[in-house]
Amino acid sequence: MTKNQNVLKWVEEMKALTQPDKVVWIDGSEEQLKALRDEAIATGEMIELNQEKLPGCLYHRTAENDVARVEDRTFICSREKENAGPTNNWMDPKEMYAKLTKLYDGVMKGRTMYVIPYSMGPIGSPIAKVGVELTDSIYVVLNMDIMTRMGAQAFKNLPDDSNDFVRCLHSKADVDPEKRYIVQFPEDNTIWSINSAYGGNVLLGKKCFALRIASYQGWKEGWMAEHMLILGVKKPDGDIKYITAAFPSACGKTNLAMLIPPEGYKKAGYEVFTVGDDIAWMKQGPDGRLYAINPENGFFGVAPGTNAKSNYNALASTRKNTIFTNVAINNDDMTAWWEGLDKNPPENATDWKGNKVNGKEYTAAGNKLAHPNSRFTAPAQNCPCISPEFNNPQGVPISAIIFGGRRAATTPLVYQSFSWQHGTYVGSAVSSETTAAATGAVGVLRHDPMAMKPFCGYHMADYWAHWLEMGKKLGDKAPKIFNVNWFKQDENGNFIWPGFGDNMRVLDWIIKRCEGTIDAEKTPIGYLPKKGDINLKGIEDEVTSEVEDKLLAVDRDLWKKEVEEMKEFYKQFGDKLPDGLKQELADLEARLG
Repeated sequence: MTKNQNVLKWVEEMKALTQPDKVVWIDGSEEQLKALRDEAIATGEMIELNQEKLPGCLYHRTAENDVARVEDRTFICSREKENAGPTNNWMDPKEMYAKLTKLYDGVMKGRTMYVIPYSMGPIGSPIAKVGVELTDSIYVVLNMDIMTRMGAQAFKNLPDDSNDFVRCLHSKADVDPEKRYIVQFPEDNTIWSINSAYGGNVLLGKKCFALRIASYQGWKEGWMAEHMLILGVKKPDGDIKYITAAFPSACGKTNLAMLIPPEGYKKAGYEVFTVGDDIAWMKQGPDGRLYAINPENGFFGVAPGTNAKSNYNALASTRKNTIFTNVAINNDDMTAWWEGLDKNPPENATDWKGNKVNGKEYTAAGNKLAHPNSRFTAPAQNCPCISPEFNNPQGVPISAIIFGGRRAATTPLVYQSFSWQHGTYVGSAVSSETTAAATGAVGVLRHDPMAMKPFCGYHMADYWAHWLEMGKKLGDKAPKIFNVNWFKQDENGNFIWPGFGDNMRVLDWIIKRCEGTIDAEKTPIGYLPKKGDINLKGIEDEVTSEVEDKLLAVDRDLWKKEVEEMKEFYKQFGDKLPDGLKQELADLEARLG
């Protein structure tokens, strides 16, 4: 399948270490994939769902101790501890290799090793990269087929003499949580994952390669790997503006990526296209602008809460050739069910742990039929609003970058940064508030700079310096940077912005700012919409003039507290904190008076 000696030599070394009974190279052919699906169904690793209602769909259940990403078992093993920084777990690579080599020794005896070549990004794209994952799990093979461009075609992106591929070794081993490790060796282009069979820890093209390794590669090679959705807004005149956006979890990222415009906008001829729901790789193009691709080929989405109202396009994406993990099964018609899908839990159900239960009684007693982090792996091409540019190898030109978090009071609905440097500061300050209902403590801040805290493969201060460097490189062609907050609350704790499709109204203002066709109010924190400039037609009853004032309010006292909070947060980065960010924080403090 490949003449690349670097790949062949590495596969032989890993084979000698793990000692599988046989080795199967995955060529990506439908014939081979069908045989693997049949085998997984025969052994019970996968369950076939109703092929009339959900054609090509399969179900998988993971171990009860293996249902989510494990941040405490995730390591960045750079040669120098300093390069991992204060936000990552670190161990000396020599020590980690020694520890893991013992665990991998003979781990695939009695099993098959699958060799999965895959491309992150469209075949032939100058922004794409190649990985090879070795695994003993058919579940991984079938998911990687959905999530990446997998098989022989991937090697088209890897010249025969190239060593620029990411070496991914995975074994589910005994799924022992005490010996579970998800380890990135950035300088070696290597990822080792053992004792997990859950997607986020074992689909090594996902967060491990696409963010942790790629962010390091981008730093060294002068491009950006970001935890961002990519969407295109098509205006009535046919012009399409592309936007990327980064939000911490539970802040509406997938909903924004697949937004359906409100009726008034639809009638006027606006459309929204999804390029990506999770990750953006961005490189400067020949014309000097920043271009983005979605390195993935599918969606690995959280099922609970996804329904026809909250996210019609995401739900539609799961209707064929999808793998469901840890949801519930309606035994009457062998379909998938989860909390928030509808208000009718199936009476004859199998919960995510495999128990047969009466779903109505079971959920009424406060139990969950589907695990809260249950997932669907769906092909991007299933999405009704997938962008016609999805497979464009050059990517799409980015006009705006949006940051956002969940803030009850401080942050207004939307504001624009004064500059790229100021925008980098805004991204570094991304945070969300928690609600500790038990003690009544509200608004505990969880910092998640650029929504990258769990995914940055090197020192966060170096990452910010790289952002500042990229801004200098892009110059006046740099995208404009904005911050949004869909979660502002009134005195009673109710959200005052309707969100979902109505977020289109904010995107509309953002695009006008990028085009320079609308003015803004200069405030200490950035440029804010002038009253009346956000189109509220059709929601005037909900977003009254008084509510609009609250949405756009900047409370200086709250922002002064924010400055103190950021001084505290920045301390952990010591001398490595870029001067540009120190300057932006000092300037913000001065503007607040």
